[in-house]
Amino acid sequence: MDTEQLNLAGDREHKEEASHPASSAAATADTTAAAAASSSAAEGSRYGFSQFFEGIGLSSSNIPSLQQIALWFQAATMSLVNVDLNALAIGGAGYLASINAANLSTPAISLLAYEPAFADVVGANATARKIADLPWQAFHEGGIYNKKDNSLYISSNYQSLADNINITVLSLDDLSITSTQLTNLAEANGGTSYYPPGADTSATPPMQVWCDEGDFASYSQLLAVDVNTNKSQPLLVGFNGRNFSSVNDVRQHPGTGDLWFTDAEYGLFQHFRPASQLPTQVYRFSPATGAVQVVADGFRQPNGLEFSPDYKTLYVSDTGAQEYTANLTGPATIYAFDIVDGKRLANKRMFAYADSGFPDGVHTDTDGNVWAGCGDGVHVWNPEGVLLGKIHIGEVSNNFAFAPGKVFVFSNYRLWVVEGIKALGREVCKDFGKDADSRCSQ
Repeated sequence: MDTEQLNLAGDREHKEEASHPASSAAATADTTAAAAASSSAAEGSRYGFSQFFEGIGLSSSNIPSLQQIALWFQAATMSLVNVDLNALAIGGAGYLASINAANLSTPAISLLAYEPAFADVVGANATARKIADLPWQAFHEGGIYNKKDNSLYISSNYQSLADNINITVLSLDDLSITSTQLTNLAEANGGTSYYPPGADTSATPPMQVWCDEGDFASYSQLLAVDVNTNKSQPLLVGFNGRNFSSVNDVRQHPGTGDLWFTDAEYGLFQHFRPASQLPTQVYRFSPATGAVQVVADGFRQPNGLEFSPDYKTLYVSDTGAQEYTANLTGPATIYAFDIVDGKRLANKRMFAYADSGFPDGVHTDTDGNVWAGCGDGVHVWNPEGVLLGKIHIGEVSNNFAFAPGKVFVFSNYRLWVVEGIKALGREVCKDFGKDADSRCSQ
């Protein structure tokens, strides 16, 4: 990413920065662009390199840096690295370090298969590349798709009260990246696509719901946003008159239209929210009636949540292993609940424990596999809670997003894409439309 084009000033207006050029343009350039990049690097200038991109229609202000071109051309077929569970049992972290060092498919990313079934999840022809490497944490949470501009909306990581959380917009047309602010959204975290009451659910969702963690001047809230007009509407600012701490993640149930969400204390831990007025809990909210109900408690820090594809199970992660500081004895756990009558939860049970970091953002695919962003990348479990494998990047991935045939992996400063993925994310058909994948019409 061309850091010269990024304005890193703390105030919101100055983060309306950098639109970066298309990966599709780079693909059109093919080997000629690679040769131009090599020639420019050798000459120590962008002469000739710049002329090439202007010739294919890019303005001079949007010409990519040599670093960005290098990232685009690093895509490589990824072979599965099989993890020997017996060797892991006696070798521990040293064994994992050895296979990671010896088998990286591309710089800092690999596919680790803990079970043979992982090959059926990722497919035989997956490729991976790093899309961006920025000097600020643009890729943290969210990853909500908007059909109209064919873009993912990603929340950045909190830095300071003078440097608010921004929304990073990733165009799937050309992989260009811009940064923006959404109206009345103070400190964004997780979110989901959203059908307001009465909306046509046969079309793609017209809006997004963001978990606004709030700050010292703003309530923590669920905020509905039309990103095409940048108009917003508060949906819920508290539980029966008591303020939420820092609402964290949200999903909409397609059958009832209800919003299920978690409320954790990360605004308190990061010093931008006051002391909590409520326990850390999971809620269900009806936008149609305004009714809100606690559906689960007993968590240290409820974080990511997700439905199974048949909507019989709700998965909720507890990330109490990270509060003010890391605590290796705290929960880094995904729990499963039965959904009763589409309204209540029952039969809480341990589903999975993350061996690295903690499971933050959680998503399922249409086969019922459970994916979570963890301390070393994205972990994938089957519906029985067996770890099938990892997209290993060697650093924290708080979240990720499915697209047709792709998974975008967020690791704060860096953004990765794994392409040629066989798995189909649970919400891909809804968000991208029924023509996104042949399986959407089945």
